[in-house]
Amino acid sequence: MSWSKERLETVARTRLGGAKLIVVANREPYIHRYRDGEVEWVRPAGGLTAALDPVMQACGGTWVAHGSGDADVEAADAAGRVRVPPDDPRYTLRRLWLDRADEEGYYYGFSNSTLWPLCHQVYQRPVFDLKDWEAYRRVNETFAEAVLQEAEGGPGLVFVQDYHFALLPRLLKAARPDLVVAQFWHIPWPNPETFLVCPWARELLDGMLGNDLLGFQTQYHCNNFFETVDRALECRFDRDQFTVSRAGHETSVRPFPISVDPGLAKEYLGDDWGRRAVAVRKKYRLADRPLLVGVDRVDYTKGIPERLRAVDRLLELHPELKEKFHFLQVGAPSRTHLPAYRDLADEVQALAEKVNWRHGTDRWKPVVFLNEHHTPEDVTVLYRMAAGCVVSSLHDGMNLVAKEFVAARDDERGVLVLSRFTGASKELPDAVLVNPFDADDLANGLYLALTMPAEEQERRVRRMRAQVENNNIFRWAGTLLSEVGKRVPEPAVPAPAPAPEESPAARTDRIERMIAIENYMTAMRLAGG
Repeated sequence: MSWSKERLETVARTRLGGAKLIVVANREPYIHRYRDGEVEWVRPAGGLTAALDPVMQACGGTWVAHGSGDADVEAADAAGRVRVPPDDPRYTLRRLWLDRADEEGYYYGFSNSTLWPLCHQVYQRPVFDLKDWEAYRRVNETFAEAVLQEAEGGPGLVFVQDYHFALLPRLLKAARPDLVVAQFWHIPWPNPETFLVCPWARELLDGMLGNDLLGFQTQYHCNNFFETVDRALECRFDRDQFTVSRAGHETSVRPFPISVDPGLAKEYLGDDWGRRAVAVRKKYRLADRPLLVGVDRVDYTKGIPERLRAVDRLLELHPELKEKFHFLQVGAPSRTHLPAYRDLADEVQALAEKVNWRHGTDRWKPVVFLNEHHTPEDVTVLYRMAAGCVVSSLHDGMNLVAKEFVAARDDERGVLVLSRFTGASKELPDAVLVNPFDADDLANGLYLALTMPAEEQERRVRRMRAQVENNNIFRWAGTLLSEVGKRVPEPAVPAPAPAPEESPAARTDRIERMIAIENYMTAMRLAGG
């Protein structure tokens, strides 16, 4: 039986047992902002929000997040709550407001200058700053207070997202041991030697072991976490059941590879995607040449410079391809507050200009770099019109761009060029798998994307689409909820009300009816009826 929003709704009703579902994420699924003096709402870019929003629409509940839009306060009530989606409300968004110092230390500092490079092994040195750690701890406490407010009055299942809230599970359990707490760690978990260089590694691990269920993208990441805890803390391990017990509390550690909602591709394309594709080609002077696309945040884990160097190498190896294709890179600005990200944006821009100068002509640029945000609708049109999609992450927990591209290809065409160092490569072996650190290997992958016969494309895409459709976001959420739902206590069944005392007249009447029924049944048996 395939997984759908309707099936997930059924699982949520049966498995949650009346417990309220509360999702905690740094990023909100809908942002309100001012435009020309008016308040509008948008969906932010990002795989996490795109993946979880359909789950929340199916299950209901409350999403607790940092309110980052300049009109978020106006759109919410005094407590920071607003019903979403704004055009068809299904659940509640609870926004929290952080001051500049906490946002700087918690988000830009500890989350993205410490934990992000620590967990992604791409040779970016993490920063260990005591002030950042203190801000991270304060913000985790702020979120804990908000979650406890939302969970008042009954049982609750709290589903914590990602590396921004490693301390939150333990804080929640200390205040409400009856809450069921699960966390999904979307990014990789490194080996013990890497993680334990962090001065606060033990506090982070202890916080995560407040969970009842802890999920990672792959079994490999589960294994790394297990070994890290074994090296750092006094715990009891059950390696058959993959559980860790600390201070009398047991945490199950499981792989739950995340996915997408395949139905969104059809919704985003609409009936006019062809007209929109023509407009894209005209706007960027693409003519009718085959198109290779990359869609990423500008982040040093995504391997964008590596793919531009591969385009350069491709044109060196195959000069006959000059003026025969375009490589279009959507690079959404990300964390531009951090020097490493600003430097990366400058590097990508310089590389694009270098490749275009070396190989381009007055009428043709091999690389089109769009350093701007695009809507999911616009990105899906690019997936649908492309000859191939390039995902060259240097290290990635999953990478949902790969699955979004596959979901968009209802024509069963197109080639996915995919880094071996993504979780997605384990699920999509029919992609062209490459080592992004090897320019020749990646260049060969681009060449295959431009030259692969249609019949082979169809065979590969058909198998990948079946994988994405069968293992969709609803299956991910349903499997996870089924697992964690085992820990939700059964709702109390009220004792039956005592029967009212029977009056003598009622008792006589009841006995006479019973005698009449017995006499009737005896007469039927004697008559052979």
